[in-house]
Amino acid sequence: MTDVLFVQGAGDGVHDDWDRKLVDSLRRELGPGYDVRYPRMPGEADPQLQTWRPVLEREIAALGVGGVVVGHSVGGTLALHVLGESPLSATLGAIALIAAPFIGKGGWESEGDELPEDLAERLPAHVPIFLYHGEDDATVPVAHADRYAELLPRARVRRLAGRDHQLNDDLAEVARDIHATERS
Repeated sequence: MTDVLFVQGAGDGVHDDWDRKLVDSLRRELGPGYDVRYPRMPGEADPQLQTWRPVLEREIAALGVGGVVVGHSVGGTLALHVLGESPLSATLGAIALIAAPFIGKGGWESEGDELPEDLAERLPAHVPIFLYHGEDDATVPVAHADRYAELLPRARVRRLAGRDHQLNDDLAEVARDIHATERS
C-alpha cells in the first residue's frame, strides 16, 4: 500500500466543500493499492505556517517508504515550506503541487513567508516534483507555476488547458504521474 498525503487548500469550508472532491477524484484515479490520507488542517480559513507545521510534520513522518505528498493551493505552498525546512524522516516517492501560490518576487508578496532560494537543494534529489496548474485558474495566476519552475528546475510542469483552480475536480494527471513514479 502506498501512502498519499493530500494537503487541503485554504478557505472557510474548503476541506468539506471543495477539496474533498479532489481527494475523491485522486482516490478513484489511483485505484486500489493507495491509501490517500486527508487530514483536516487547523484554522483552514486563515492558514498559518506555525499552526499547520506540526500537523504537516507529523503526517509526513507517518508516510511509509515511497509515500507521496500532494498539496492543493496554499496547502501545497505550506507543505513545500515544511518539506524544505524540516528534516525529513520519510523516504518520499514524489511531491505534487496543484495550483500552489508562489510567495515571493514574481508571485504573491508576503514578508517573511518566502521560500528559501536554495529550496531545490534542500529537497531530496531523487524525489520527482510535479507542478500542476490550470490555465483558466482565476484564483492563482498560472505564472506562479513558472516561478516555481525557476526555483525548482527539476520539477515537471503540467499546464492544463481549460482547467480552473480546482483542476475541474479531476486529478487524472496527478494519478498518472504518481503511477509512473512507481514504475520507474
